[in-house]
Amino acid sequence: MATYDLAFHTRLDGYAVVQTFVETGIQVTDSVVIAGVSHGFNATADVVSTDPYLFLGVSDEGDLRFDYGVIMQNQFIYVNNGADFERDTATGTVTYTVTPSWTTSALVLSALGIDVATANDTAYVAKCVSASNFWCWNKRRESNYTDSPSTVPNASVELAATLYAMQLYRERGTSGDAYAGYDAMGNLPLPVNLSRIMQLLGCSRATVA
Repeated sequence: MATYDLAFHTRLDGYAVVQTFVETGIQVTDSVVIAGVSHGFNATADVVSTDPYLFLGVSDEGDLRFDYGVIMQNQFIYVNNGADFERDTATGTVTYTVTPSWTTSALVLSALGIDVATANDTAYVAKCVSASNFWCWNKRRESNYTDSPSTVPNASVELAATLYAMQLYRERGTSGDAYAGYDAMGNLPLPVNLSRIMQLLGCSRATVA
């Protein structure tokens, strides 16, 4: 969870436009909580735009219009019914919470082909699953995907999250680039590399159209 202070706010044609002092990483479809703001801006809402330009209102066709000659950094827009409100400084905060759930402990244990022996093992698998979910979600976001954290985008992303969690679990108690082992011939190399995981995530290129 991250909380940011608000800098400015305005409302036009039933849409609230809010700016923060710093970059937040908030993207379209993200759910945010606006609190501590006057004039009816407080809400739990889904972001409909993060275009960094001056908002001009809604066209006759219902599209958001912008003045692309005026830059408005660190802003996001959400539906907010009420009277138009001229741009002014704002007090209050925006809170942004993400809890990705693209793979599960059951999927990871099935991929590992083991049964956990202790409660400590179960807890560690859960930590690996949580870490993998966040890591995979962040990597997709860095490549400009706008995914729901609670709904896995497709089967390849689910497999990627599962494989990465499995890899984290198997690295327990190890160092370097190989798993711990007891074979006289030495440790086995990692069977799953990050290139394969990134490929499954659809992140083999910097951005997507």
